[in-house]
Amino acid sequence: MSAAVTDREHTDPLSPQGRAALRGGVAGNFVDQVHIFLPLVALAPALPAITGPHGGTAGATIVVMAMLLGRPVGGVVFGRLSDRFGRTRTATVAIGGTATCTLGIAVTPTHEVIGAAAIWWILAMRFLGGVFVAGEYSAAIPLAMEWSRPRLRGLYSGLIMSMAPWAQATIAFTTWALLSLLDPGAYETWGWRVPFVAGGVASLTLLHFYRRQVADRATAAASSRIGLRDLLIGQHRRSFWQLFGLMTGLWMMTNLVVIALPDELRRSVGLDTTTAAWIMGAAAVAQAMVMACTGHLSTLVGRRRFFVLWGLLAAVSGPLVWLELVGTSQIGRAMALACLLQVITVCGYGPVGAYLAEGFPAAIRSTGYGTAYSLSIIVPALHPFWLPQLQHAIGHRTAVVALLVLAGLLVASCGHLGPRDDVRQLDLHPAAKETSHAHS
Repeated sequence: MSAAVTDREHTDPLSPQGRAALRGGVAGNFVDQVHIFLPLVALAPALPAITGPHGGTAGATIVVMAMLLGRPVGGVVFGRLSDRFGRTRTATVAIGGTATCTLGIAVTPTHEVIGAAAIWWILAMRFLGGVFVAGEYSAAIPLAMEWSRPRLRGLYSGLIMSMAPWAQATIAFTTWALLSLLDPGAYETWGWRVPFVAGGVASLTLLHFYRRQVADRATAAASSRIGLRDLLIGQHRRSFWQLFGLMTGLWMMTNLVVIALPDELRRSVGLDTTTAAWIMGAAAVAQAMVMACTGHLSTLVGRRRFFVLWGLLAAVSGPLVWLELVGTSQIGRAMALACLLQVITVCGYGPVGAYLAEGFPAAIRSTGYGTAYSLSIIVPALHPFWLPQLQHAIGHRTAVVALLVLAGLLVASCGHLGPRDDVRQLDLHPAAKETSHAHS
């Protein structure tokens, strides 16, 4: 299939190419999130067998860090490739690379077989996997947004972004099932490999779909003069740093109420690992259902107003719900509060796919999207290193409450700094005459 389509297809928001791009964005983000969260859940119980009996905790930290460091690199490199050579071509390369890295982890020998080389192999695969994953969403999500008609772009964004919690729930429940069915020795030997093989196969299936059915909406004229410098300190710097600040607030909330919450449930509420996993799975389902709607809500009320109001909601209500959650001793109440906490905080991601794509013209759209989305994750994701020191200085609960307030205010203030014009009506056609966010 040709990457270019006819002018008639440009005006048809329900064309086969448009539907294929949307399906690719939804399925691609689900598969990407599976790859991101697999080591956090499925690999963690088997890490001692891979890193050795004394490397479990340290191994888990550096495995997470490896992909974290790879994602900003992928956002910049593949974002630029997408802007210059086309979204679809770039996405297929990134999808193939992601599949290769995940399957590479699945065949990793244990520590008993190759010693320390096992963990180094996993780290290499995770770093490269982070590069490729960032490349995939930097190309595929802007492409889906370019195919979307303006009044439905927020809805489609919500559907795409909601794949993250669906992926979390899928991995959590799959890992729980494998741990329940297999004895610890079997899981450490081969059980943990099953989700990784499934993730690799899912990427290969997605690659086949992209090659056969997905096309760029048009071939944008690449400009060698538009690059990272223009994004960070040049003509697009205001849009970039506004979106970077907004995403930093959202990532901060994510790390506090999704990534760090299971340990908090075990520590403060006294839940065992299995019960905490079930509660997090239920919260992920609630988060996914609401997030699919918040994207369209931003179209109804306006993106700028949405982020201001949602940020204030998270800053005021998030800390109160979190304090209630860590202070309860009832499992049913803990589950309800965990669901509510994730809904009123991280469901603000719903419009992000549309909002980041609307922030940049076609010639630098993927670069802007991938860099703002990926670079902003670094400081929040490093919370295992700096959060304990902050908690030691001002108190365990006080630190989390303060950070939730700060995260919500970041979202609200950066949302307020966003464009005053109606980006909901912006035509994202790569060949159209576009400008980035107009601030006034």
